[in-house]
Amino acid sequence: MLNEINDHQLAYIKLWYLVQHSLSAYQKLVQHFGSAQDAVQKNHLNQWHQLNLHKNHIERASQFFSDQQQQEFERILYQIHQHSDFMLTEQDPDYPQQLMPYHDRPPILFGKGKAQHLSEAQIAIVGSRKPSPHGKQVAYDFAYYLSDQGFYITSGLAQGIDEAAHQGALQHGRTIAVIGTGLDLIYPSQNRPLHDQILKQNGTIISEFLPGTKPLQHNFPRRNRIVSGLSLGILVAEAQLGSGSLITAQAAANQGKTTFAIPGHIYSEFHQGCHQLIREGAILVDHPEQIIEDLALPTQWQHQQASLSRKNNPNEVQNDEIAPSVDRPKLSKHEDDEHSIPIHLLAVFQQLDWVGRDLDQIAATLDLDTATLTSHLMELELLGRCIQQSGLYLRCRN
Repeated sequence: MLNEINDHQLAYIKLWYLVQHSLSAYQKLVQHFGSAQDAVQKNHLNQWHQLNLHKNHIERASQFFSDQQQQEFERILYQIHQHSDFMLTEQDPDYPQQLMPYHDRPPILFGKGKAQHLSEAQIAIVGSRKPSPHGKQVAYDFAYYLSDQGFYITSGLAQGIDEAAHQGALQHGRTIAVIGTGLDLIYPSQNRPLHDQILKQNGTIISEFLPGTKPLQHNFPRRNRIVSGLSLGILVAEAQLGSGSLITAQAAANQGKTTFAIPGHIYSEFHQGCHQLIREGAILVDHPEQIIEDLALPTQWQHQQASLSRKNNPNEVQNDEIAPSVDRPKLSKHEDDEHSIPIHLLAVFQQLDWVGRDLDQIAATLDLDTATLTSHLMELELLGRCIQQSGLYLRCRN
C-alpha cells in the first residue's frame, strides 16, 4: 500500500487523469506550461482550449472542480493508495533511467513490489499467447537460465509464453510484469495465481494506467514499448505470423534494442513469426548464453546506472529487510576483453544494430539535436564501436 502522495506526484496524477493517458496531450501541455504542476493550476485549466486538444480533454478540465469530477478523482486516489506500493514520475530519481531516452516514455508508473528492481539488468521474453508445449518449455528454460545468471526477466503477464517466462524467472525471484490495465485489475483473470506469486516471491508489477483502466485492445501495444524499453534486449521465444509479440519486437527495433529469436521447424506455424524476425535481422539463438554474450556492453552500462541509483538512495540497499541484496548478472566470459563505453554514449549505442540506421532513424527516438548526435556517433567510431557505411551507422565489434 502506498503511504502518501506528495504534491509533485498529485500534479502528475491529476494531469494524467485529465488527459486520460494521452501522451501527445500530456506532452503538449507540459511543453506549453512548463510542468505538470503548472498545467493543472486552476487558472490554467481554462486555457486548455487554446492548445487544440481533443474536446474531451478540454471538457474534463473545465469540469474538474465539479462535485462529480472531484468524487471520481478522489476515488482514483484512494485506489492508487490501496493497490500501489510505489509510484514514480519521470522527474523522480528512482524512475528507470533506461526509459529516459525515449520521447514516448510513460510520465508516471504505478507499481507493486520493489521499485528498485526496475533499474536492474533486464531481458524481455515474449511470444504467442497460444504456444506449443515445446515453446512454453523453451521460454521457461531460457528464463530460468538467464535469471540464474542474475538478470530480471520482463514480460507482460499474458497467457502462454509470457506466463512461462515469469514462472521460469520466479525460481530465482527475478521477474517484472508490465500490465495493460490498472493495478486494481488482473488480466487475464486466469493468471491471478501467477500475479500473486510474483509479488510473494520478490517480483514487481507495474503499469502506466490509472486504477479502473480496463484491458482495452490498444493498451497492450502501449504496454509493449515499456517491456522493451526497460530491457537490454528482447527474446521472442515462439510466435506465429501476426502474433502480438511481433509488435513488441518492432517496439524494441524502434528503440534500438537487440532482438533475439528462437527458430523452429520450417513447417511449424508456431515459429513463422520468429523466422520472419530472423530474416529481418533478429539474432538467431539456441542457447541463453548467446544472449548474455551479445548483451555484455549494455549490461555493463546497466550496472553503472544501478550503482548510481543505489548511491543516491543508500537507505534502500543498507536495510536488508527493505531491499535484500541481489547478485549482479554474470556477463560474457569475454567481458574483460570489452572496452567500456562512456555512460553518455550508451543511449546512442543502443540505437545501433548490425544492419545499419541513418541519422533520422536514430534521432527519432532520442531527444538529441543533430550536432550532438553526430558528435556522439563520431566518439563511438573512435572507440571502435560504430562504423559508417553508405550513410548508415552500424555496430561493430573490436
